[in-house]
Amino acid sequence: MMNGFNFLWPDLLWLLLAVPLLVLLYLWLLKRRKRSAVAWASLGIVKEAVGRGNAWRRHVPPLLFLAALVSLLLAIARPAAKITLPLVEQTIVLAIDVSGSMRAADVEPNRLVAAQNAAKSFIADLPRQVRVGVVSFAGTAAVVQPPTTSRDDVAAAIDRFQLQRGTAIGSGIVLSLATIFPDANIDLSQVTGQRPMPGGLDEKKADPGTAPVEPGSYNSAAIILLTDGQRTTGPDSIDAARMAADRGVKVYTVGIGTKEGETIGFEGWSMRVRLDEETLKNVASATRAEYFYAGTAEDLKKVYQSLGSRLTAQKKETEITALFAGLGAALAVAAAALSLLWFHRVL
Repeated sequence: MMNGFNFLWPDLLWLLLAVPLLVLLYLWLLKRRKRSAVAWASLGIVKEAVGRGNAWRRHVPPLLFLAALVSLLLAIARPAAKITLPLVEQTIVLAIDVSGSMRAADVEPNRLVAAQNAAKSFIADLPRQVRVGVVSFAGTAAVVQPPTTSRDDVAAAIDRFQLQRGTAIGSGIVLSLATIFPDANIDLSQVTGQRPMPGGLDEKKADPGTAPVEPGSYNSAAIILLTDGQRTTGPDSIDAARMAADRGVKVYTVGIGTKEGETIGFEGWSMRVRLDEETLKNVASATRAEYFYAGTAEDLKKVYQSLGSRLTAQKKETEITALFAGLGAALAVAAAALSLLWFHRVL
């Protein structure tokens, strides 16, 4: 798919002004040829020599040659276009909330099962070269499946989810980053431990020596974070999002469940849960990604389908000079071939 057409050397488009001059020259030559025909003794002899069916043929090779010239002149200006290309190497980490509130049945059959089914359908439709990892988070975060191209292993890991207490959204993001960049020396002691983090996330301590890049600029990996609640423990979600933004990794956030909030029972506990859409929107915005709300199981499937097409392709400005040059050459050859075939001469 191609759009956003432009030229890298637009000043050279002035050369196209030669095209109408050539058209005028061609018309002048035709007029001159017509005058010279008057010198023939008999006009009937001229018609017979040219042939009634050849009147339109004589204009085809020059027109093809003119089109070839236009194409070559455009090629000199170095045309470029934004083309949608499949990513050669891509890693997607699914960070999925497994807190107790995910057993709520407002999304049938319940939030967790709906999330599992949608995630498995999502990975099944991805190109085979895409590596998928799975991180689960509740009070802490855990890697349940390192990035792999094996869809069976990923599906099995998703089926092994166990509900726990707490919602550490920041932990899910940080551990997903560590999964994408295993050699980055990201400090995970505050992410996988059981005690809440009292303050914000210290990025310099977590990952010394990392030079920030433009948010959203890293195209080889992305995180899809799904949750149904708001942070109750672990690193601050926005601080974790800034870590992802500094690495250029996009964090697409998906909110599932009740926006207004409701009371849910879990292991003898009664808890009030509410989807923190504002934080999820801010996380996505900080990393140049998007937030999606899924109120039903069908909505969730549609969200994953939309993300599948976005994460496996990228729009990139690509110079297409060769296409114009090739077209020009082909048209020139066609003009010469037809002229030889019909008139036994080159133009």
